[in-house]
Amino acid sequence: GGWRKRWMNSECKPDLGKFKLAAGKFYGDPVRDKGLQTSENSKFYAISSRFKPFSNKGKTLVIQYTVKHEQKIDCGGGYVKIFPSNLDQKNLSGDSHYYIMFGPDICGSETKKVHVILNYKNKPHPIKKPIRCKVDGYTHLYTLIIRPDQTYEVKIDNEMVASGNLEDDLDFLPPRKINDPTVRKPADWDDRIQIDDPNDIKPEDWDEPEYIMDTSAEKPEDWDDAVNGEWRYPMVKNPLYRGAWKPRQIDNPNYRGVWPHPQIDNPNYSPDFSIYSYENISVIGLDIWQVRAGTIFDNFLITDDEVYAEDFGDETWGETKGPEKEMNIKQTEEEQERERVTEEKYFEQRFKKKLERKKGSGKARAVRNTAEKEEL
Repeated sequence: GGWRKRWMNSECKPDLGKFKLAAGKFYGDPVRDKGLQTSENSKFYAISSRFKPFSNKGKTLVIQYTVKHEQKIDCGGGYVKIFPSNLDQKNLSGDSHYYIMFGPDICGSETKKVHVILNYKNKPHPIKKPIRCKVDGYTHLYTLIIRPDQTYEVKIDNEMVASGNLEDDLDFLPPRKINDPTVRKPADWDDRIQIDDPNDIKPEDWDEPEYIMDTSAEKPEDWDDAVNGEWRYPMVKNPLYRGAWKPRQIDNPNYRGVWPHPQIDNPNYSPDFSIYSYENISVIGLDIWQVRAGTIFDNFLITDDEVYAEDFGDETWGETKGPEKEMNIKQTEEEQERERVTEEKYFEQRFKKKLERKKGSGKARAVRNTAEKEEL
């Protein structure tokens, strides 16, 4: 197919997983829903597609695609990466320098998130907000929008799930304000929430040793003082030992709260209004690890038009999501029906065998009885 001309497999490792073109077990449309599907378990995957280099300076950048974890993924990536034009596609790997990483990542019960990682001054900066991804087996539409005013938006299935300002939600720049280093907390500022109760006095019978002599022990008969030294009673834990005494805690009547450290403008901060912009955006790639394969990637779109992207999502994913679900439900019902029929047949056969065994043993009894009569 034509996709093999557009997509280049990495050769950075000899045993990378292979992609195939497939719509999967269930789909909305057998042709339109064909996408790149991971086909081998417990493999790294690396594949990429090149386009004419462009810069998003002064423009909105929209990255959008669909991902379908048909295999109900247990651990594996579903994200894409955007690369500069100098990417060596044949050696694409996790070490390849990328501009943007975006999309779902699932592993166990802990990780179920959407990555948004932007490269700034050669360092990856992940978003600080947790964004939850979809974990079912259906196709979902993921959209990242980055605008020249340095705001961003993440949409799943054409609905906004996160938005904000790049500078606030990713640690690109040093903070605008810092604590004034010339000001110290006053010595008499009391910020202890609780204090020892001055009226709580240690009980007189509190102090007991941790270990005591076990006077019930007897010296072994074969004990030799010359060899083993003088025999002593062994030490055992004292059941009356209560540990170190501590007074109980009460609320501090002089508590003044957290001391507000005066802030000043950070001399190391200078605004940067080009955080969002990249030169020579030229490759989109999948660089992922999957334990259980079967994920399908499709409908890749990179554009500067948010409205077009939304419409494109509605015309692709939007039109096939309903039929896809229906087909899956029908398949599940048919599968359950097949299992039920198989089970019924199995029990029917067991029942028949039981009957035959009963008949057989009845015949044997009749024969035995006749033989006994004849002997008489």
